[in-house]
Amino acid sequence: MEKILVVDDDQSIRNTLSNYLKRQGFEIFSAENGKLALEIVKKKSPDLIITDVRMPEMDGIDLLKNVKEIDNHTQVIIISAFDDMQSTISAMQNGAYDYIEKPLEIDKLKIRINRALENKRLSDHLESLIPSNYKEYKIENTLIGKTPGMKKVYKLIGQVSSSRVTTLIQGESGTGKELVAKSIHYCGITKDNPFIAVNCTALTESLLESELFGHVKGAFTGSVRDKKGKFELAGKGTIFLDEISEISPNLQVKLLRVLQEREFERVGGESLLPMRARIIAATNKKLSELVSEGKFREDLYYRLRVVSIDIPPLRERIEDIPILVQHFLAKINTELHKNVNKVPEEVMEILKNYNWVGNVRDLENTLMQAVVLSTDDVITKENILLRKNETELESSVSFLNLSLEEMEKLHIESVLNSLNWDKQKAHKILGISLPTLYSKIEKYNIRSEK
Repeated sequence: MEKILVVDDDQSIRNTLSNYLKRQGFEIFSAENGKLALEIVKKKSPDLIITDVRMPEMDGIDLLKNVKEIDNHTQVIIISAFDDMQSTISAMQNGAYDYIEKPLEIDKLKIRINRALENKRLSDHLESLIPSNYKEYKIENTLIGKTPGMKKVYKLIGQVSSSRVTTLIQGESGTGKELVAKSIHYCGITKDNPFIAVNCTALTESLLESELFGHVKGAFTGSVRDKKGKFELAGKGTIFLDEISEISPNLQVKLLRVLQEREFERVGGESLLPMRARIIAATNKKLSELVSEGKFREDLYYRLRVVSIDIPPLRERIEDIPILVQHFLAKINTELHKNVNKVPEEVMEILKNYNWVGNVRDLENTLMQAVVLSTDDVITKENILLRKNETELESSVSFLNLSLEEMEKLHIESVLNSLNWDKQKAHKILGISLPTLYSKIEKYNIRSEK
């Protein structure tokens, strides 16, 4: 008979869950806090522990860590009414089988319990790959969302961050692929080593090869000295290959060799160098489709996607928009030294009903514009400047008749006037340097309205 330990400081939850599991044929133990639970673990060696997170004496995460030190094969399911990113990642990173939010759905819980016990039976024959003395970590709360798709992302971050497994992150532009990569890096065993990002679309094939692998003096015209590549500079850290789908067939072959052999050569060099970094690749395209079309090597695809993380687009997690708005407004207000924090329901509905082709990045930029345009602490619907659809654009003759320079002039003028000509703030919002802003003001003969 398999043994289950139920841990919760709420007696009614303890009793209800214990009675249900007894009827399912399990041997049940219970405890009101982690400290008492740990004593039961030492004496009874349960196969599965179902524990709350927030409890007196010892919380669920500390109990999880202690349990894994005693027997890493013991399965732990964390339950909590607080489904935040940090505790989800912490639970999964420290070896929890699953993280479930209250109130519990008994049918779903039953499935998770059966799967956890099956996993226990299998893992009894294997050595665990997750170290039991894993260190604490701190992470800035940059990934926002509580929808099922985002919770799945958090769980995967927790699982892969404690190893050097090659990971493929897929998602549309603006969904936060680099944020996920950084979370994996800074949450886990690589956090004290470099995080090196490479945009595979920003360079030509020859330059990208030199950027990745480095080159020796005289390898090509202009190479006057040896140069270390990103793989070498990353050391034991992480190299993040953004838009991996864009690399040439020639580079695909060379990258495949790096993944297979864990070594590489500098361009023009003859000696092999060890590749010690973890590789995280990202793409806004479906690599499986590119493989079917013959545009991406199948063997490289499977080497890259040892673990695959799919980030849902914003339109598939509309419920997250209110908390994203709250998060971004706090960030933007700090950056711009403003206090725009009120969002009427009609404005929130506009934001929730928009398609958000540019995803979370698009939402942040829209809110930045709204804060700039706001004259008090409220965002009005007039402050929300959304891209028009094709039909509206066709009917907007005056807009279509503007040249690119005229549109740029109007945009710069609008930003400057909304900020009372604070050029220090304006150049940051516009995404250009301060000298470039002064140059454009002179070029377009822009003058203050005052």
